[in-house]
Amino acid sequence: MVAAYKNLKYVERDFRHIKSDDLDLRPVSHRLEERVRAHVLICMLACYLTWHLRRAWAPLTFTGQNPPQQDNPVTPARRSAAALAKASYQYDQAGQPYRSFRGLLEHLATLTRNQVRYTGTQVTITMLTEPTSVQRQAFHLLGTAIPLTLT
Repeated sequence: MVAAYKNLKYVERDFRHIKSDDLDLRPVSHRLEERVRAHVLICMLACYLTWHLRRAWAPLTFTGQNPPQQDNPVTPARRSAAALAKASYQYDQAGQPYRSFRGLLEHLATLTRNQVRYTGTQVTITMLTEPTSVQRQAFHLLGTAIPLTLT
């Protein structure tokens, strides 16, 4: 019973991520039952996506990759040695800073695609920002290439 109660922290964490931290989904007033169900489904899918991203990007963030398992649910939770090392060193072996999940998302947001039109011409050119090593590694950890076009 204690373990089940302690597992509520994961539900509370997910609602916190949905409403404020990562996804910033705001309450929407729906009147029709189908729309309420659709809104809840979208929120849960977004939460599931965030969970996967947090796990995949754990090497780039302060998140511990292998948290210690607790035999007794009453004992206080402890961070792994690797997570403590990440928090104390602040940088990985390559000299790249560890980031919070939110900080990593903000860094990834600087990877942009711009339409440039030179003065006096009607020609537009698509220019991509050069991805940083952290941005490249984030996409590599997801097992996908950085998209060059939107299709």
